[in-house]
Amino acid sequence: MNQPRILVVRGGAIGDFICTLPAIGALRERFPDAHLEILGYPHIIELAHGRYYANAVRSIEARAMAGFFIPNAIVDPGLRDYFASFHLVLSYLFDPDDVFAGNVRACGVQQFIAGSPRPADRPAAEHYCRPLESLAIYVDRPCPRVYPSAADRQFGEKFAPGSDWAAIHPGSGSEKKNWPAEKFAALARWLADEQGMRLLLVQGEADEKAAGQFLPLVAPRPVTIARGLKLVELAGVLERCALFVGNDSGITHLAAAVGAPTLALFGPASLPIWEPRPARVIRFGRDDLAAARAAVTELCR
Repeated sequence: MNQPRILVVRGGAIGDFICTLPAIGALRERFPDAHLEILGYPHIIELAHGRYYANAVRSIEARAMAGFFIPNAIVDPGLRDYFASFHLVLSYLFDPDDVFAGNVRACGVQQFIAGSPRPADRPAAEHYCRPLESLAIYVDRPCPRVYPSAADRQFGEKFAPGSDWAAIHPGSGSEKKNWPAEKFAALARWLADEQGMRLLLVQGEADEKAAGQFLPLVAPRPVTIARGLKLVELAGVLERCALFVGNDSGITHLAAAVGAPTLALFGPASLPIWEPRPARVIRFGRDDLAAARAAVTELCR
């Protein structure tokens, strides 16, 4: 019997992908000998490549993929053969008219399962596991997990030696999701001055403004800045941290998924279905700074 071949198609942002990992992991557990591949954004899906979940990954950004979103298209022959090589394709692409699904089925895929990329009434990780029920696969309270490689961990050890780091990510993909910089700074000063932690600032491409507001408020305390790291490198760094504090963002999901004690600050624009697992979640409010300090004390016991 030929080795089963499974393809998971996953666009979306960092948090979307991480919340899909329990579903991918359930496929890996049910079909341990299968060749499992992920089609998605390379910088994100690398978190799964050779790190338990995926044997291989492929970019969804190839120009030839565009034909699969045109009804009854004459698709690229190489991609037609690529899709036809899989026994099962699980897609989380937004495809309301089943155009992508129809074109992939026309390639000769034996089984195609469509999963909605938009959670509505249940936690995201549970939502993404639901399509697997058609395969009689049921996941009880799914919890995303990222497994850094030996190279990722070696990078983390060199970048942040020791284990007394408090990683802080004051940004997100939307300013309306950000806890005020003044409160992040007040918490950071308390962590450094009273808890003896070293400060590590996580800064992505969209975080320049948030980082610029935060840094002057914690000066002159030393801050190590994790800027421009690959996600797999950042995973290796965050896994070493004694604490992570962040907003409703993909990086907060990443911190929780590598096992860092995680405190997530959620405002009115953040839906409960996107709360990371496992993590402590504090809602914005009048006493949120005191609540955050209490949560940190509990997390770091």
